[in-house]
Amino acid sequence: MRLVLVDRDEDSRGNFYPLALSRPIWELRCGFYSLREKVIAKVAAGDAAYFVPDYMADAYRAKVSGAVNNISALVGSDLFVLDGRVKASSFDVAPRGASEVGVDSQGHLVYARIAKEDAGKLDTSGIDAFVASAKAKLKNVPCSASKWEYTWELVLANGEELTADFAAAGLSGVEGAIEKPGEILGGKKDVYIAPGARVHPMVVIDAERGPVYIDEGAEIHPFSRIEGPCYIGKDSILLGAKCREGNSIGPVCRIGGEVEESIVHGYSNKYHDGFLGHAYVGEWVNLGALTTNSDLKNDYSTVSVMLDGKKGIDTGSTKVGSLIGDHAKTSIGTLLNTGSYVGAMSIIMATGKPLPKYIPSFSWFIEGVVTKGFGRRKLYETARTAMSRRGGEWTEAEEAMWEGIFEITAPQRRVAVAKGRKAMMSR
Repeated sequence: MRLVLVDRDEDSRGNFYPLALSRPIWELRCGFYSLREKVIAKVAAGDAAYFVPDYMADAYRAKVSGAVNNISALVGSDLFVLDGRVKASSFDVAPRGASEVGVDSQGHLVYARIAKEDAGKLDTSGIDAFVASAKAKLKNVPCSASKWEYTWELVLANGEELTADFAAAGLSGVEGAIEKPGEILGGKKDVYIAPGARVHPMVVIDAERGPVYIDEGAEIHPFSRIEGPCYIGKDSILLGAKCREGNSIGPVCRIGGEVEESIVHGYSNKYHDGFLGHAYVGEWVNLGALTTNSDLKNDYSTVSVMLDGKKGIDTGSTKVGSLIGDHAKTSIGTLLNTGSYVGAMSIIMATGKPLPKYIPSFSWFIEGVVTKGFGRRKLYETARTAMSRRGGEWTEAEEAMWEGIFEITAPQRRVAVAKGRKAMMSR
């Protein structure tokens, strides 16, 4: 059986910007793993194929082993087609069995279980045509499976997912190095330090309220405190950090200061002091010293987030920090507002007060206004340098994807830049 993940709907993808601008939704993290890894484990797929927006197909193809946007993957095998937003933890549909299509209350495909002989009878001119013909020719059944709707839902669910992932991993104890003096609070069965990980002296690991998993090659410097539930990814470093509960730190990150209930996707720096709470930070992000986000409003009302620069969406939660896209950079002393949207490839200069809640992608926020700055070519040069420092590579496919993102994000950026020009002229 071949799992086929589909992430092509522009409207649903927009709910996960700026993080999903440069990756399929299923590559977002929650707990220890990506949503893709969770789904593959849940359905026990033999192999997988992926259908993503065309502009990112070549870049994504270099990152996964399965077929990407390859129509031939839709024939020759039993298929289990799945919306990439499905929550694996609550999904209980058998991936094998008679052909059928599960649809939600709006008639959108949630899954399609398609026998090999039935797949050969469907329209394979494209993935959209294939899905449409499956809905038209196969039995449709109602499906109420839960789906992720917004990025902040991943952040708010992260603590619960961390606990579940630790239990599923079934590992505990110290296989790496832990140096004295130090302390593990709570049950040692709720702590796992993987081979190659190193915990320096004067570190406190507090597992009283949740498990702590420190992955291979991670390094925890003196005077760090880690509260569970928490995951520290491979080859990441904590530098005297106050790592509060509910954090997922991806691979090859540098984390200092205070971090609480946040997801740092990977390859990003929050090296210095400053507070990051209830946030999702993408890859190759650099948060300057004392960069801080608010995650709670003074009146304790629910937080709204602007995903398009126009209309706020009520998250229904009183705790939501920042959504920070890949390759974003903040200066020292940057203050991010509650529920901030910081676009991918953006450059942020501090103003001494909380910034606007929406900063478009590829924009340079300077002197309190959004500008074009020195253009995207300068941003690409910086990205190339930053990636090379961590063993990454800025490829032609990567640049082509970012050119596509530049076009996708142009309308919001144009509006913000025009407002910035007016503000500058009125000074």
